[in-house]
Amino acid sequence: MVNFFAGNELELFLRLLLAAVFGWLIGLERETIGKTAGTRTFALVSLGAALFSLSSVGGVQPIAAGIGFLGAGLIIFREGHIEGLTTAAALWAVAALGMILGQGLYVLGTLTALLILLILFLMRIIHPECWKEDKKT
Repeated sequence: MVNFFAGNELELFLRLLLAAVFGWLIGLERETIGKTAGTRTFALVSLGAALFSLSSVGGVQPIAAGIGFLGAGLIIFREGHIEGLTTAAALWAVAALGMILGQGLYVLGTLTALLILLILFLMRIIHPECWKEDKKT
């Protein structure tokens, strides 16, 4: 039988898979309210951050620079108010989530993903006026 995964590559792939899945779930929340950055964007950002975390080259710097660039593209000023801040902040948090999962911190990563989802979903219940604003943007 051929072993396609050498050493701990299967465990490393699990880290990447979890990062992509959790990023996708968080992106689903953004997508369901009509945001342009949704499942694919969030899954890829989380996966990319996890992959950078696995590599010994670069560390946090390329992740921070990339997320800053993407986040800035999500924030716009329209008709006297700022739009996209929550989505940009969620994308920033998903990058950090990917880094944590890339380091193999599964429990912390899982709890962090749940906390991000809790913030995004439950804050609409606690602050319905924010949800109305989200629907506009």
